[in-house]
Amino acid sequence: MNTSVDGYRIIENARLDARNSFGVAARAPMLVEVTRAEALPELFAHAMPRGARPLILGGGSNILFAADPEGIVLALATQSIRRIGEIGEDTLVRAEAGAAWHDFVLWTLGHCLSGLENLALIPGTVGAAPIQNIGAYGVEVREHIHAVEAFDRSTGAFTRLAPDACAFAYRDSLFKQEPDRFVVTAVEFSLARAFTPRLHYAGLKEELAAMGITDAPRAPQVAEAVMRIRRRKLPDPAVLGNAGSFFKNPIVPASTAQALSLDHPDLPTYPSGDPTTSKLSAAWLIDRSGWKGRREGDAGIAPSHALVLVNHGTATGAQLLEVAHRVAADVEARFGIALQPEPRIVGARW
Repeated sequence: MNTSVDGYRIIENARLDARNSFGVAARAPMLVEVTRAEALPELFAHAMPRGARPLILGGGSNILFAADPEGIVLALATQSIRRIGEIGEDTLVRAEAGAAWHDFVLWTLGHCLSGLENLALIPGTVGAAPIQNIGAYGVEVREHIHAVEAFDRSTGAFTRLAPDACAFAYRDSLFKQEPDRFVVTAVEFSLARAFTPRLHYAGLKEELAAMGITDAPRAPQVAEAVMRIRRRKLPDPAVLGNAGSFFKNPIVPASTAQALSLDHPDLPTYPSGDPTTSKLSAAWLIDRSGWKGRREGDAGIAPSHALVLVNHGTATGAQLLEVAHRVAADVEARFGIALQPEPRIVGARW
C-alpha cells in the first residue's frame, strides 16, 4: 500500500533489492521517500510512531543488509543543485541530499569548478558524502565542504553545521557517530574557479600520461583518469553486486607499521596525518592472506581488487558478512591487524 502526502510518500512492505548496490534481497516494513526536506518536521512529529528511529538510506552503496531492517527506512529524493555565492576565489554550490554524487561531480566540472575531480565515479548520493567523509586518490570530501544542512531529530529543527562541527575524520563524521540524530538534507561546497591538480596519489600521473597528457592537465582530464582507474579496478555494481571498498585501511601506531615493514618490505604504508601513526593497505593485507578472488558460493572477494566484497548472484547479506568476518579473522591471525568495515551493517554487529 502506498500513501502520498505533500512532501513525502509512504510505501508499505517495500522491497529494497534495487536500493542497495550489493543487490541482496531485503524488505522494509515501511519506506518513506521524502521529496521536500521541508516536510521532515511534520513527518517526524505526526506521521511516524513516537520514538521511531528510521534508517536513512541514500543510494544504498554503503550499506549491507545482513537482515531485513526492523523499522522504518527513510530516503531523500531531493536533487536540486545551484550556485549560492562566492568567497574569494571559490564558488559556493548547494546540492540537495538525494542528488547522485557522480552526477554532481560532473555538474561541477561542467560549470568550470574544481576540487571534486579526484572523487569522480564514487557511487552514492550527495547526502551520504559527508556522513562517510568519502575519499579517493588523495582527496577527502571534507576539504571542500563549506557547511552541512541537516534535520536534527533531537530538537525537531533544521541546523547548519560548519566543517569544524562535523567531527570529520578518516571515513567518519558526527553524522556517522550519531546515526539516529541527524538527517542530512543538503551540502554546501566551496569549489575553486582556478584549477590546481592533486596528482600525488599513486597511478594518477601514469594514467594521465597514458592518455597523452604530460603537462598541466585540466580538471575534467583528471576526473577521466580517475574514472579509467576505477573502472579497471572496481567491478560495476550493476554487473557484480558490491559496495566498493568494504574494509578501511587500518591506522596503526607508527612502531607497528615499522615492525611489519621489516618483515614485509613490500607492505604499502601511507601517512595518516598524525606522525605517531601510519595507514596500512588493507588490500595488500587481504591479498597476502589469500583472499583476493576467492569465492564461497555467491559471496566472495573481487578478482580485480582485494578490498571489494562481491555478490556473484544470489548471496544473502548474512553470507556476505560471514565471508567478510573470515577475511578479517585471517588478516588478524597472520598480521595482528584488525580490519574494520566501511559500509553500515544492518541486522548484525561487526
